[in-house]
Amino acid sequence: MTIHIIKLAVGIDDVEHLAKVQKTYALANGNPRCRTRNAPKQAEELIETGSLYWVIGGYIMVRQKVLKLHTRKRDGKPECLIELDPKHVLVEPTHRRAFQGWRYLKPADAPLDLGQGNAALAEMPPKLRLELAELGLL
Repeated sequence: MTIHIIKLAVGIDDVEHLAKVQKTYALANGNPRCRTRNAPKQAEELIETGSLYWVIGGYIMVRQKVLKLHTRKRDGKPECLIELDPKHVLVEPTHRRAFQGWRYLKPADAPLDLGQGNAALAEMPPKLRLELAELGLL
């Protein structure tokens, strides 16, 4: 069974900014990573087919395939590094309220990849897409 996770991209302005920040904190193999305190318990399903969906500015905007989970201790406390595919897949902007940490996201609740649903939406400039989503027109 497929399972995804969703996480807030705190302090991130847009997808380009996310990519730039991820390059700064990449793993030794060059893949981006996300650090979290708690490791997902459904790790097997997540690694096989799951993605991490990023909430930027109150909207789910992009996803990245989850490649591996690395657990370690930092300052004596456990943490999990989620290794991500460097490719950012834009999704249809979907409003999401703020929350702490990460949450599981069922495939039925995950937004479609951009262009899978409305092809014209994929050709639209990102700023216009976001404005239309904020107005509730998407």
